[in-house]
Amino acid sequence: MLKRSDTISVLVLGEIIAIFLIFILKNLGYFSNLLWLTLIILPLLALLAFFIAYFIGKKILVILQLAKFVIVGLANTAVDFGILNLLMLSANVVSGGLYSVFKGISFCAAVVHSYFWNKHWTFQKKQNKETGKEFLQFFVVSLIGLAINVSIASLIVNYISVPGTISAKIWANIGAAGGSIGGLAWNFLGYKFIVFKK
Repeated sequence: MLKRSDTISVLVLGEIIAIFLIFILKNLGYFSNLLWLTLIILPLLALLAFFIAYFIGKKILVILQLAKFVIVGLANTAVDFGILNLLMLSANVVSGGLYSVFKGISFCAAVVHSYFWNKHWTFQKKQNKETGKEFLQFFVVSLIGLAINVSIASLIVNYISVPGTISAKIWANIGAAGGSIGGLAWNFLGYKFIVFKK
């Protein structure tokens, strides 16, 4: 049976995704009065997906851990994109040097979120005497992830021309998505095999 702590964690992460999705959609001009429904629907969809992964994970153990990482990763991405879009909306900036600063800020917020959830829920690393060393390793892996993430996002946004049918705001989010994919791949490997290895 699914643990209560897992159920609560998935629902909280689904809620985090929904809240930050509102900022993203508002910046992109897709805000509507029905958007509050995402606060109900996304947590339930996350729970359904995790429930399916739980049953598959009974036969293939790494699936459950990977499902946790993906849900945390989606929430991290929502935090990253949500803060980025909130900053872009507030400053009316979608490219240039300030975009790169905003992307760095949003990524750092997502890293703090990531550390908490990955340490305590995904990889379930117990407290140890080497917490300082562990955090340093997490910081270094995340710093490399930051470089990958911001570099890819900035490269796409600042050096590839916006296709004619796509708005600059959507292109800024496409750049952020490219950065997130690169950073996500690096972070999973680094967290699993360097920081939270058992």
